[in-house]
Amino acid sequence: MKPGVYTRLAKPLRIAVKSRRGFAKVEIAPPSEIVTVDKTSECHVTPPDVAARMVRYLGPVGDFLTLEPSAGTGNLSRALIESGHSRYELVQVERDIKLSVPLHQFGTVIRRCFLEYSAEVRGKVEFPRVIMNPPFSQVRQHIAAALALMGPHGHVEPPTLVALVPTTFETDGLETLEQLPDDTFATAKVRTKIIRICLDPLPRPIGRNPETAGMSPIGRNATSVFDLCRFDSGLIAA
Repeated sequence: MKPGVYTRLAKPLRIAVKSRRGFAKVEIAPPSEIVTVDKTSECHVTPPDVAARMVRYLGPVGDFLTLEPSAGTGNLSRALIESGHSRYELVQVERDIKLSVPLHQFGTVIRRCFLEYSAEVRGKVEFPRVIMNPPFSQVRQHIAAALALMGPHGHVEPPTLVALVPTTFETDGLETLEQLPDDTFATAKVRTKIIRICLDPLPRPIGRNPETAGMSPIGRNATSVFDLCRFDSGLIAA
């Protein structure tokens, strides 16, 4: 080994450092707009931890077309996406214009009254999963409208609905999963619970056409999340 390898080259031990002043001013991003909810909309925001548990009650992640009938501020939708569900298989219905805008980041948005939407597309679309926090004063109508749109959509698992409802709500096939604390919706002064309803997974017979016999409505009329919503003139594809 050459001795020069261990010898430091003749370089100065110190170097001058130029003082730098007058850095560009850091631009502070404007605060995001605070989402406000009008009390007449009955949009009681689902707490994030409750939303996460509701998503787990739906079942494992898979290619399940999922309906959120009262999307509101998007907490249930966000919990779905964060758990691994695809935004391309999520359909959100929200009639409030201001609330509907941020929902596009989670999936397809239909800006309609859910009861009107359900009545219009009944028999034409089919959802194997529904997750919802319906208006408390119309909980029976909204649950019934959601159940009317459910079906296996090619899955062997039973169509499943998970909902946050007042504790007084009861219906056939209802399974109570949790009784929520009294302060979950303090402003509403309503005691609530999380429920699950599982339907018969067998497909419903369709008409007399032998080519469509045994097929579900989704197999006859729609092939994707966008086809499911093409019946609605107010659809805005995410």
